[in-house]
Amino acid sequence: MEQLAFFDIPSPCIGICQTDNRGYCKGCLRSREERFGWLNFSNAEKSDIIRLCQARKRRRQLAMLKQRQESEKIAAAELNQQLDFSASEDTTLDFSDFSLD
Repeated sequence: MEQLAFFDIPSPCIGICQTDNRGYCKGCLRSREERFGWLNFSNAEKSDIIRLCQARKRRRQLAMLKQRQESEKIAAAELNQQLDFSASEDTTLDFSDFSLD
């Protein structure tokens, strides 16, 4: 059962008021219309906007995680390539000058 909201829902603004390349605020992840119309929205609309912002945040975190994993994968591949000794041209070892005393 859903609890009734008796009080206004506060703005999710955290004071980082810059937009990203998709037009969402970098701080609260609201669109321009959602930010400028906040005071005119009903509590139901505000709740819906907050739900959308939370979904946007999850998608952004997932994208950042995938990007980090991809960069780590590329770095590991480069390191493995540097450590790959099987690709050397001369695979025979010469122990003719080695002696056991």
